[in-house]
Amino acid sequence: MDNLHKFLALTAYSEGTSTSAITQDDGYDIVVSGVDGPERVSDYSQHPFANRPAKLVRPGLYSTAAGRYQILFRFWKVYQQQLGLPDFGHDSQDAVAIQMIRERKALPLIEAGNIEQAITACAGIWPSFPGNDYQQNAHSMEKLMGHWATL
Repeated sequence: MDNLHKFLALTAYSEGTSTSAITQDDGYDIVVSGVDGPERVSDYSQHPFANRPAKLVRPGLYSTAAGRYQILFRFWKVYQQQLGLPDFGHDSQDAVAIQMIRERKALPLIEAGNIEQAITACAGIWPSFPGNDYQQNAHSMEKLMGHWATL
């Protein structure tokens, strides 16, 4: 597996989608958990929040995160149009994650094997990465690098 695909797998691990107890599709089918419990994507033809309101995660926090990389609907709409994506399937979710990584200028870091720097560069995208200010229980760099070593 090349470094980019390892980084995508690391992101899914960090976001908890690929390791979710309910996933049946390596995390591509995970909808953000809320006060109403866990949920899976049942239809990949569009983002799960295309025709419904955000989910109450906890008092004061609503989210539209879905898929392997927990892509927010407001970002999905932009990337879907920008990248000409046909659906919310695997390839489309991967394409959005890669574009987000590209925009953070982390692709060269990943390709060069500078994974800690890439994680730091992408911390503003994924709340599970250390170094952001989302206050959503980010993993430690040590934990992520330990997992990286297993990929």
